Amino acid sequence: MRGAQLGSHTVRSHGMTVARTHLHDWLILILLLAIVVILNAIHPFYRFVGKDMMTDLKYPLKSNTVPIWAVPVYAVLLPIVVFLLVYFRRKDVYDLHHAILGLLFSVLITAVITDAIKDAVGRPRPDFFWRCFPDGKEVYDKWGDVVCHGDKNVVKEGHKSFPSGHTSWSFAGLTFLSLYLSGKIQVFDRRGHVAKLCLVLLPVLLASLVAISRVDDYWHHWQDVFAGGLIGLVVAALCYLQFFPPPYHVQGWATYAYFRVLEESLRTSQAANGVNANVNNTHSAEVQVESQQNARNNHAFMGISLSGDSGTPVEDLESGRR
Repeated sequence: MRGAQLGSHTVRSHGMTVARTHLHDWLILILLLAIVVILNAIHPFYRFVGKDMMTDLKYPLKSNTVPIWAVPVYAVLLPIVVFLLVYFRRKDVYDLHHAILGLLFSVLITAVITDAIKDAVGRPRPDFFWRCFPDGKEVYDKWGDVVCHGDKNVVKEGHKSFPSGHTSWSFAGLTFLSLYLSGKIQVFDRRGHVAKLCLVLLPVLLASLVAISRVDDYWHHWQDVFAGGLIGLVVAALCYLQFFPPPYHVQGWATYAYFRVLEESLRTSQAANGVNANVNNTHSAEVQVESQQNARNNHAFMGISLSGDSGTPVEDLESGRR
């Protein structure tokens, strides 16, 4: 099947058709994006934080090693660049469209799950003390809960430790890229090329380094990055399998849609060939019958005909009918 190719199915010729087929999916993506914006706007649960709990929450307040704007660059734009490079080589709009659609689903579904859990749990970050008391002066109410006098947005962000958003987004986008590359270069072809395996593990390594940076910056506990990585990895695998066969499958190098269209194309071609063959056979039979009829007419006046004809003049003579 890998040797069989479709005709020209480019963005220009079939892009709008493929996009219209998945119009509802793109509308759902817009809905997911709106939900992400809403979840980031609302206040997380303000969990009780007593004085004794501050022991593990007094880490320094540092800036991000990986800024928030960089996450969409390496988790979304980088995979899309790879998808485009593959498209320019294969000219398969199904592969390009489904790869981008699956990637965006992976990232946005992960973002919705992550932000929803963040808001519901409200776990303080390791640097929560300095967010709450930037001057170092602790204030507690009569129940022993903190009374923060730091910047409201900084305090709000301090209640969003679990799970790690940087980590979940990174694993969602880069795991999808890793699975995509695994299928394209046939990592699991049982030939033992370790170089292929190293190549597809690079995106996962990058995501892991981002996760480690979140602990090093004291923005997250280790449980936060572990949960975030698990969420992103699982969602990426599920979204990838919506559009592509498993990377270890013999057809893992293309989309389900590619093979479906290819099968329909082959079926149509075979049907057309069958019709042409039937027409040719029918025409040949008509010519043969006409030739036989002409032969009978030419020899009828002599009282003979072709052998095998039960109504021939010879048999009539032998039977005494003439």
